Order: sequence, then C-alpha cells, then structure tokens
Amino acid sequence: MAKNDNTYTASDIQVLEGLEAVRKRPGMYIGSTGPKGLHHLVFEIVDNSIDESVDGHCDYIKVVIHKDNSVTVMDNGRGIPVDIHPMMGISALEVIMTTLHSGGKFSGNNYSTSGGLHGVGLSVVNALSRRMKVKVKRNGKVYEQDYEKGKPLNEVHETGKAEDTGTIITFWPDETIFEETVFDKDIIMQRLRELAFLNRGVKIEFIDEREGFVKEFNYTNGLKDFVCHLNRNKEVLQPDPLYFEDKREEVYVKVAVQYNTGYSDNIYSFANNIRTEEGGTHELGFKNGLTRVINDYARKNGILKENEANLAGEDIREGIVAVILVLVKEPQFEGQTKTKLGNTNVRTIVENTVYENIEDYLNQNPSIAKRIIEKAVSARRAREAAKKARELTRRKSALEATSLPGKLADCSNKNPAESELFIVEGDSAGGSAKQGRDRDCQAILPLRGKILNVQKSRLDKVLSNEEIKSLITAIGTGIADDFDIKKARYHKIFIMTDADVDGSHIRVLLLTFFYRYMRELIKEGYIYIAQPPLYGVKRGNEIHYFHSDEEMQEFLKNTDKKWSIQRYKGLGEMDPEQLWETTMNPEKRIVLKVTIEDAVEADRIFSDLMGENVEPRREFIQANARYVTNLDI
Repeated sequence: MAKNDNTYTASDIQVLEGLEAVRKRPGMYIGSTGPKGLHHLVFEIVDNSIDESVDGHCDYIKVVIHKDNSVTVMDNGRGIPVDIHPMMGISALEVIMTTLHSGGKFSGNNYSTSGGLHGVGLSVVNALSRRMKVKVKRNGKVYEQDYEKGKPLNEVHETGKAEDTGTIITFWPDETIFEETVFDKDIIMQRLRELAFLNRGVKIEFIDEREGFVKEFNYTNGLKDFVCHLNRNKEVLQPDPLYFEDKREEVYVKVAVQYNTGYSDNIYSFANNIRTEEGGTHELGFKNGLTRVINDYARKNGILKENEANLAGEDIREGIVAVILVLVKEPQFEGQTKTKLGNTNVRTIVENTVYENIEDYLNQNPSIAKRIIEKAVSARRAREAAKKARELTRRKSALEATSLPGKLADCSNKNPAESELFIVEGDSAGGSAKQGRDRDCQAILPLRGKILNVQKSRLDKVLSNEEIKSLITAIGTGIADDFDIKKARYHKIFIMTDADVDGSHIRVLLLTFFYRYMRELIKEGYIYIAQPPLYGVKRGNEIHYFHSDEEMQEFLKNTDKKWSIQRYKGLGEMDPEQLWETTMNPEKRIVLKVTIEDAVEADRIFSDLMGENVEPRREFIQANARYVTNLDI
C-alpha cells in the first residue's frame, strides 16, 4: 500500500523562476507542438505520479481520455501541498502550477529520484492548456483550483472531505498552441505499459472514453516481465530471465537479461524511468561489464583457447534482450529531451554490478553459460565473413554511377534531397515505372521476387544476397557498422508493390530489412509506402481511381452513369501513364510515411511477422489484415 507522509509541506517547495515564455516558445519545453509534444503533456503529469510511486507513496495511477479529448491523470500519492508557501505567500499548489522550476524535487529531501528533472512538468502543461482543473485530497480534505492558459481563475479552496490522499488533474490542450489536439490511445498505452514494467507492483489503469476502451497494467515481476514480453514468441536460451539489483553510492541499478536464438540485440536503457534512447553511461557500463565477464569466464573454463582473441562486444550481445534501469539522485541528461545519461560515476557502478552478478549466474548455470558463449563464437565467425562481404559492398558504393546495379534506372538529378527511389516488385512493373517516371528526379530499382528474410539471417548471409546487395549499392549508405546516412543518394525511398498477398509480403520483408539494418533512414523520414489504386472506373475518356471497395461503391451509388470497372491485380497491369498519374506523380499520389513510434512494439511486430514461429504471424495477420494500408511500425 502507499505510504502517508505528512513531512512533505509547503516549505519543501523551492521557487527558481517565473513562467514567462512557455506559451510563446512551447517547443523549448516540450520539444514540439506536433503529436509528440501533445502527448508529452500527459507523460509529464504521469511522471510526477511515478515519482511518488518510486518513493513508496503511490501504488495506483489512472489515466482517462474523455470524449471531449481532455485528459485526467489521478493517483493515490500524498497530494500536492496546499498550505501557504513561506516565500511566495500563496498556496504551494498555485506555486507549482504557475511557476516554472518549482516543486519538491530541487531540495533533494522529498524525492530519492525524479524523472521530472527540469521541474517544468505541471506548470508547462498548465501554461499550454486552454483549461486545467486540479483536485487535491490531503489532510482529510479536498482542495480545488481552476486555471485558464496557465493563470488561476480562483484561489485554492476546500470543496469537501477525503478519506484518502492523492492528486487529480484534468486538462484541455490549447488548440491555438498545438497542430492537433486529438490524443492517440496507442502512444499513451505504450508509455503506461513501459512504466508499469519499470515500477513493479504499481497498478496503472487506462480508459479511453471515446471508444469505451479499458486496459490495466500491473506487473509483479517488473523488469523480468518486461524481458519476457520482449522475448515473447522467440526461442530463448535461458528458461527464465536473469534479474539483479543493487545500490551503490546512492545509485540504484536494476537489470534483467535473457538471450534468444535470434541475431539482433535489443538493449533498452532507462534512467529515473525516462527512456534513454541514445544510451549513456549506464548502457556503456552494462556493455563493458558483460563483455568483460563473458570473456573472463570463457578463458577460465577453457572455452576460449590461449591463442584465440577475445570475443567482441557485438558477438557477445547477439540475441540478447536486456532492460537496464538506474535511479540516480541528480541525473545529468544530455539535451532537453533527456535521451542520454551523462553521469560519469554511473558507468563504473553499473559495470561492476553487472560483472559480479553475471559472474555468479554463469558459475551457477554452466550449461547456459556454454550455450551463450558458443553462440557468441558462432557470431564472431559470421562477423568475420560479413566483414569481407561488407568491404566488397563498400568498395562498390564508393565507385561512380557506372558501378551502380545494372537494373537500376537512375535519375539525372544528383541532389539527394531532390531525388526519389522507387523499389518496384518485378520487371513488368519496373518497365512501366521506368517509362512513366520523371527521369530528372525519380529512380527505379526492380526486384526479382522476394528478398531474404533478414529476421532469420546473420549479416554475412544478408550481404551475400544479390537483391539486397543491389539495394545497398543503389541507396549508397552502406550497412551495419559502415552505415552513413550522409551518403544516402535519395531522401525519399518508396516501396511500391502489388496490392496482393505477395506484394504485402515483399513490403514487410523490405521494411524488416530497413528496420534491422538501415533504421536511421526510417528515423529521418526517408522511407515511404506507395499506395497504388485497387480500381479504375472508366466511362469514355473519363476515369476515376479508388483505393478501396468502400471508396468505389460510394462513388458509384451517387451516379446513374454506366461505368466499366477494372480491378488492378498488379502494378504491371497499369500502363506507364496510369502508374505515373495514380502512384508516382508528387501532386496526386497517396503515400504512407513509415515511422517508429515505439521501438519495443516495432521489434515485437517484426519478430511476430518474420520470426520462426508461425502461430503469432497468423494471429497478427488475422487481427490486422483490414488495417494493412494504414500499418506503421
């Protein structure tokens, strides 16, 4: 149960500066005024509830999206102090809600750790909300205050009695600030799920009243459950994840590790519950400790001979799934978005913790240790073979256009920002695309059949596949360690396949390749999916194109003319003019930009779709077949 603590009072709230400029320059505080910034408002409030939870004051959080697109976040924590602030002369609640860099986290006495490092959370959400309502349950009473665009509409006032404690915040995002104010339930759910994994025992309830959707997240095994979730539907080398935690020099370290038989490594690091996408000292410490302990164990037990070189870190990490969480009193994040941890002492603490705990585990589980090391040795052999293949690919990419793949019909424009590459299924569609394209800025690369499933292949095999080699050479960035996005020859790359089962399969194979080996192209927004029409409806010289049955039927029911209907089974059935007009013309085409909203979920989807197990693939296709035209990763 949550602890009640009356020592947290108004005198604990420190004030550093006012709330100027937030509405004028919102991007400085929440990153953007697009969807990411909009959802950041929810996460700032939830993070405050999680901070209460980390210190043992809260075990229940509820997030509700209302029908009017307002959001409520409630918790059973201590409740924001409401007594008069000694320096400001107003309620501490009003200070927190209306003053930037105010809160109980700066003194270091009220929170052992905090995800809301900058102290801008509630005040910034308030400033960027058209309206906000705060209700506090504390000292046996209920207190409320209302705000409009960051300014209080009334004083903090008592409205009733309370048997428990907590904070309830409802806000309406300001339509004059944000590009859109419609919340995406999936984005919110992904973060709530993540927080529940990281904070075992905390129950997080999510409700979307717009759809009548309810979901509860509560994981009693925390990071172990997280790793099992990530390894779901994968063949694992250990029956249960290894989990350990330690505290050294006021730094809490929590780690869960489990190997699978796959070839990619998935390491997710967090500092004070904030996802550190760029890693940092805690992730570096984990990798160093893991590499050191595996090599030392392999030598002590004769698995690595005296004349053999040490295993490289990338060999040892093949097939690993790990979650690293550190809780730091005063974290030093690089950048406003808090994506990289910089505390230098954390590296050594994590490295030593990882070494000692994994050493004990290997000694106690010699058969598992042997499997892990044998996998790493096999990975080294494949890496050495891949190095030779990569060097060949690198040399080809460095040559002039005369060495580009023979089947590539390149564009004449040499400016990557103005150049587009269409990856087309088959020679027939490739022929139509080559004739119909804008030769100045559009290049065509036809593929013969389906490319290799890279989910089930090591890099050496990937680099020996002719279709993939052509793709790498045409794009120009190189692959794996040699990847350099600055060398990309096209800033728009379109996957253009038939609208049938084979076309969908090829599309997923290509997406899997880009996600595993050229992920930066997706992050930079270079990858698109072309959307050719399914139907052409013609009468005389008049023709209309439609992308769905519903679209076409809606058109036909509103006209009394007789139309001939053509169902396009493949791109090759269109003549060059039709393909240009419907799918390649920048002024008329419909395309989907491929994005990665959640790396954890993207990895799971690709594992389900392209992994060894058939059943999850069947379940996914059955559940998502009708959404295939809108499927992002």
